[in-house]
Amino acid sequence: MIAAIQPAFVATASKNGKPNVSPKGSFRVLDDEHVAFAEIASPGTIANLKENPQVEVIVFDPATWGGCRIRGKAEIIESGDLFESFKSQFAPLKMKVHSAIKIAVEDVAIMPPMKTG
Repeated sequence: MIAAIQPAFVATASKNGKPNVSPKGSFRVLDDEHVAFAEIASPGTIANLKENPQVEVIVFDPATWGGCRIRGKAEIIESGDLFESFKSQFAPLKMKVHSAIKIAVEDVAIMPPMKTG
């Protein structure tokens, strides 16, 4: 589902509760316990994550109204395999990846497609 639906929407909040929501076209599953995205142009997201690593992600398919909600704790990664993978993915597009955000998944809620008709 995550690979098929893009972008995902990432919500963060500062330590004082100031929210930020940002679309992420790079959102991907790493394994059964982690998801990740590339930080390309998201200063609000990064500022909030530095103060408060809690994050919520919505993967939503407007055609079916289905998707999932993911909650977890984010880690900002600026080197290593995951970071290099994102850099390689976006280099052909001339987009600079500043960091990779790896999320340890704490909770997932599936939103089943709504029946129409």
